Order: sequence, then structure tokens, then C-alpha cells
Amino acid sequence: MKAVRFHEHGGVDVLRYEDVPEPKVGPTEVLVRVRACALNHLDLWLRRGLPGRSIPLPRIVGSDIAGEVAEVGSAVTRAKVGERVLISPGLSCGQCPACLNGRDNFCPDYEVIGSSRSDGGYAEYVKVPEVNIVPIPDPISFEEAAAFPLVFLTAWHMLVTRAGVRPGETVLVIAAGSGVGMAAIQIAKLFGARVLATAGTDAKLQKAKELGADEVINHSTQDLLQEVKRLTDRRGVDIVIEHVGTAVFEKCLLSLTPGGRLVTCGVTSGYETRLDIRYLFSRQLSLLGSFMGSKGELLEAFTFFVQGRLKPVIDRTFPLQEAAAAQRLMEERAHFGKIVLLP
Repeated sequence: MKAVRFHEHGGVDVLRYEDVPEPKVGPTEVLVRVRACALNHLDLWLRRGLPGRSIPLPRIVGSDIAGEVAEVGSAVTRAKVGERVLISPGLSCGQCPACLNGRDNFCPDYEVIGSSRSDGGYAEYVKVPEVNIVPIPDPISFEEAAAFPLVFLTAWHMLVTRAGVRPGETVLVIAAGSGVGMAAIQIAKLFGARVLATAGTDAKLQKAKELGADEVINHSTQDLLQEVKRLTDRRGVDIVIEHVGTAVFEKCLLSLTPGGRLVTCGVTSGYETRLDIRYLFSRQLSLLGSFMGSKGELLEAFTFFVQGRLKPVIDRTFPLQEAAAAQRLMEERAHFGKIVLLP
């Protein structure tokens, strides 16, 4: 089969479109013919190399996958050859207390498909445990299905599970043009919240408003904290959803109303920040870390996807052999929503 791999860490030039052996399924696994694979920042970080973390090379990345079941293992009981599916991106042991309590993203062995122990979706075929496949109805395209799992699961876990968003609250979504930002706007509105969203261009801000954002802030030309104060009559916001890190973290914290919650799931601009602990306890703020979400949460969000109440935004698609160009576009941050590869 054809796949895109890297044999060493580096820039997009290390990506190679080449022939690789087709995966062999185990008893409880299924082989999926990949029809679409959406990009995530994780793909870039793995390609560049993560400090202090070693992954086996060569590696095929890609965690957001949709396609058709091509083969099933001998112990598979539910999946059927030819079935249209998306793939839940989290892998776990299925046997530890966390997994058995429906908190598989807390499993000690948890990882995202395409990270270290498994190859991902930058390929014509991928093998996954049967428990990770979710059948999709015919009206949903493979591109939409691939653009849904990771970012909507992440945003759902941040807003619903971690922050406990409630109707009438005000939510600040940082980086509305990102996959998580695009998903968070829609989920916050689904739960009856008011949404303030940030982006770096007027074009992205317009798209954020089309998704449901009530107010928008251009972080390139406006001061984030001052605009939040203006738009909330100096009250502040109840929840901040952010994955940027250093560049915005301090102002995000200062944007919270007393009792507010800041949820973070990433550090695209850096991982160090300044924190005045007095401000944290005197205003009774909550700082919440968030990583992915459980398979059960994905199925909860998936219900609204099927109903058309949550909808991925796809910026553009690329053929698999142009994966380097797709990753370069993501690095330039010139897109809004998801970038999808078509094997």
C-alpha cells in the first residue's frame, strides 16, 4: 500500500510518500480502508520530534480517520466488511480501573493513534481495535467524518466534562480558526452559552460568527483582556477554552470572572507562563487540564453530529501524496477548521 512516513525528525521535507507493507490484523482488530484523514497539530509535533520522548521510526502519523472496514479479525463480533466508519482516536488497555469506569483517556497505557505504538491514517489502510470503530450513516461524507473525532472529543471533554458549561454562561474561545476552537464554539452554543471568540484575521472572525460566536476579538489588532472587559461590562467570562499557552495564558486567566474556570489542552505557542497565586485563590478560580476524552464522550458528541447540530468545518483537502503541503499550510496557520488528506 501507499503511505506517508518519516524516517527521521525534521521539517516537512522528511515526509516520504512510499510503498509500505499492508497491516496484518489480530483477532480483535479490524483493517480499515482509509478514505479520509484529517490533520492535527500532533502530526507536526511528532514529525519534528518531542523533547524527552522517543518514538519508533519510521512512523505513519494521523489520528483522525474515516473509511470502510476491509477485513475483520477472527474474534471480531460487531464490525462488518464494507461498513462505513470513523475511528475513535484513543487507544487504551480496556482492563484497568480507569477503562472499566469509562475513563479510558486516564488509562496508564493511553495513547493517540499514530503516536508511538501504532501507525496512523496517512496511508491507504490502517488497523485498529474493533472497539475503536464507530459506524457512520450514508449522508455523512468521509471528509466530514474524519474531521470530527479528535477536535470535537477534545472540546466536548473540555467544556462539558471538565468545565461543566451551563446555559447563560459566557465562554471565551481562543483561536477560533483551529479545529478545537471551531468545535468549542459549536458545543458552547449547543449548551446555551454566550461565546466570545478570538482569531488573528477578520476573515476568520467572520467565519467564527457564522458558526455562532456572539462577539469576536482580533488578537492581532485588539487587546484581548481589554476587549473581554468591554464585552462583558467588566464582569469577565465564566469559562476560557485555550490551547495556545504562553502567548495568551496570563490574559486568559485575568479574563475570568470570580469562580471562573480556565481549561487548557495544549501549548502551541509555548508552555511557560507567569501566575500570581494570590489572584488564583482570592477570586476562587479553577485551572483545569484536559487531554482528549473517553470513547463514551465521543459517542455523546457523535449523536449531535448525526443530527446536524455539530458540524466540522473543512478548510481544504489534499491528496495523500501532498501531505507535506498540507502540513505546511497548518504550520502557516492560514486555514480555518480542518485540513483533510484523501488517500
